[in-house]
Amino acid sequence: MKKRALPLLISFSVLIVFFCIPATVSAIFHKPLPLQTIKLPPGFSIAVYADNVPNVRSMTLSPGGIIFAGTRKEGKVYAILDQDKDNKADKVIVLAKGLTMPNGVAFRDKALYVAEVSRILRYDDIENRLTQKPKPTVVTDRLPSDRAHGWKYIAFGPDGLLYVPIGAPCNICEREDPRYASITRMKANGEDHEIFARGIRNSVGFDWHPLTGELWFTNNGRDWLGDDLPPDTLNHAPKQGLHFGFPYCHAGDLPDPDFGAKRDCAEFTGPAVKLGPHVAPLGMKFYTGTMFPKEYLHQIFIAEHGSWNRSIPIGYRITLVRFQGNTPTDFEIFAEGWLQGRKAWGRPVALLVMPDGALLVSDDKAGVIYRISYSKQ
Repeated sequence: MKKRALPLLISFSVLIVFFCIPATVSAIFHKPLPLQTIKLPPGFSIAVYADNVPNVRSMTLSPGGIIFAGTRKEGKVYAILDQDKDNKADKVIVLAKGLTMPNGVAFRDKALYVAEVSRILRYDDIENRLTQKPKPTVVTDRLPSDRAHGWKYIAFGPDGLLYVPIGAPCNICEREDPRYASITRMKANGEDHEIFARGIRNSVGFDWHPLTGELWFTNNGRDWLGDDLPPDTLNHAPKQGLHFGFPYCHAGDLPDPDFGAKRDCAEFTGPAVKLGPHVAPLGMKFYTGTMFPKEYLHQIFIAEHGSWNRSIPIGYRITLVRFQGNTPTDFEIFAEGWLQGRKAWGRPVALLVMPDGALLVSDDKAGVIYRISYSKQ
């Protein structure tokens, strides 16, 4: 009897470790994030909303409160649920895998739209089919297949059309296909695909002004003109047909050394705001919630992914563009601290305003989604 007691005791102990105290096991394998390094304005706080979401990128929210998120490197699409409504996700489901850079996600009429490099997919009635590994409908497979700047942010506009950017397949180049370096739009079924705006090197974030319905978007400028040129930009496209300069002119007034002699910068639409050089502005959102103080209403938050080829790194933060009416008046840092010295432990990608007014931020480096909230002091 004594010889059998020890193996039984060991087995029972293993069961306790793995089934009764999973938080202890998780702490062993998951190093806590240094959230204390994040600086925010007074009254604001940041917490992890969802972890274990590797390479999480763009996000969209369904009417049922499910967050769907794409990835760039993982080839996966996630469904993220907060079932007990405690403002922290308790379930992450891999909805799809093996896709080609499924960065972009959008939701409409009970269906999830996912943007790969050359295709737009649609998952019908997705809220009721989360665990079924549903087969998607191909909305279109006629987009360019270039992986360079081929990952996409997508969203439905106030006009009911699906907006799909197509980045330049290069650092700097001209291409005969007019779809390159543009923001396009199409019907939800993929028909009537047209170019909305041109001369945009790589936009991975856009939104519409809540009052005017006009499009605003971020753009990543070209590389290899040094540490300080050109600035990345926030741009305003109030109507169809505008050209923002690529590859001939950058940030409104900087002729390209290779292509600038072909066109005059005066021919193009300049930026609304010049951001930092190589800060890589990705997701952006107008704040439409009621949690934050009134001065944040209808202002733009921008997720800066951070520089990858600058001798002194910059970005890796969330910035704020303040407006008076429809005119930007100020540009400031809202949240920073993911960059510590020359090393970054996180990289903000996309933003999502929640129904309660909190701001979610995805981080593809840390593999988490943060929740930024506000309470009066």
